[in-house]
Amino acid sequence: MKGSEVYDDPAFLHGYRELRRTGLGLNDELEIPAMDAVLPPVGELRVVDLGCGEGGLAVRLAEAGADEVTAVDASEQMLAAAAQHPAVRYVRSDLADFDLAPACADLVVSSMALHYVEDFADLVARVARWLTPGGSFVFSVEHPVMTAPVIAADCVVDDYADEGVRRRSWFVDGVIKYHRTVGSTLAALRRHGFSLNVVDEPLPTPDQVAHHPHLAIHRRRPPVLLVASSLG
Repeated sequence: MKGSEVYDDPAFLHGYRELRRTGLGLNDELEIPAMDAVLPPVGELRVVDLGCGEGGLAVRLAEAGADEVTAVDASEQMLAAAAQHPAVRYVRSDLADFDLAPACADLVVSSMALHYVEDFADLVARVARWLTPGGSFVFSVEHPVMTAPVIAADCVVDDYADEGVRRRSWFVDGVIKYHRTVGSTLAALRRHGFSLNVVDEPLPTPDQVAHHPHLAIHRRRPPVLLVASSLG
């Protein structure tokens, strides 16, 4: 099941929302603070949020002063439940098909969504067209050591060099993600004119693990790859 479809599957959506409600994922304690730390000041910027889900990041950016946020997601159910803000405009579209006018954005962001995109290089090329010179592209994805294994549950990295589709069981069977190496991801950015500002692998601290024991596994291997880049 494609990432553009899975969030409308009732069983998947229930499991995902329960994970977020209980705070037992990695978003609240790990990915969100790491993303916020590398975002540029957003005051008066035009922002595009790719794979916005229920709008958490889009609304945070609007509340931080972004002039306008175009928030894009393929899931009808996620957008139906999305948080509202006068500066946020929601658009339903598969990221493979979404396009905008040239130089219409100052910042493009994506939080834990682009590992569902098959042709990452094509998306990077479109983002480069949308951004004004000096604009920023900041995103997090599932770390390649997580997407690489044939058997994801064993945490053993295997077939790392073989990029492409991976089928995973996550709340439901057959969730499709796309594995890319770190080098391939960064090369696509450079090829389309981006300079790398931050490449990070957010990990929980021992103190965080002490307060949130479910994070302990994320000290065994990095769960997130975080990249902040700028055009030109």
